[in-house]
Amino acid sequence: MAGTTVDEMLAVLRRDGDRVTSAKRAVLGVLTGSDEHLTAEQVAEGVHATHPDVHRSTVYRILDNFERRGLVSHVHLRHGPSVYHLTADQHHHLVCEQCDGVVEVPDKAMTGLRKVLLRDYGFSFDTPHFALTGRCRACRARESG
Repeated sequence: MAGTTVDEMLAVLRRDGDRVTSAKRAVLGVLTGSDEHLTAEQVAEGVHATHPDVHRSTVYRILDNFERRGLVSHVHLRHGPSVYHLTADQHHHLVCEQCDGVVEVPDKAMTGLRKVLLRDYGFSFDTPHFALTGRCRACRARESG
């Protein structure tokens, strides 16, 4: 779904027989208007700022619906709540255990690892769902310097 616009995402909903409501438009607006990955709570707060009549539970249901339709996905970056992002840019996350920095890597960076795990262990893993943890370049440099 690379390069997908809000209108194209709404067309997916219509194609699947889903109603396009102002609440759904508001959720997409919050997600597309942020450069950050947002928790469900943050999405709900953003929606509430422009649509105070939309209940928090409605936002949660919309996020679940969007995830089932492949428009958004959630990821567990740290020990806190999941964060959501649009699936238009499929990527993975590396989280530094020391500074909590997050590095986004393209999907193709995991191709080799997926192949090895499948070939050697018969295991297929859901790479976008969880972050890989370790130490970032800057923290490693501080340790060795």
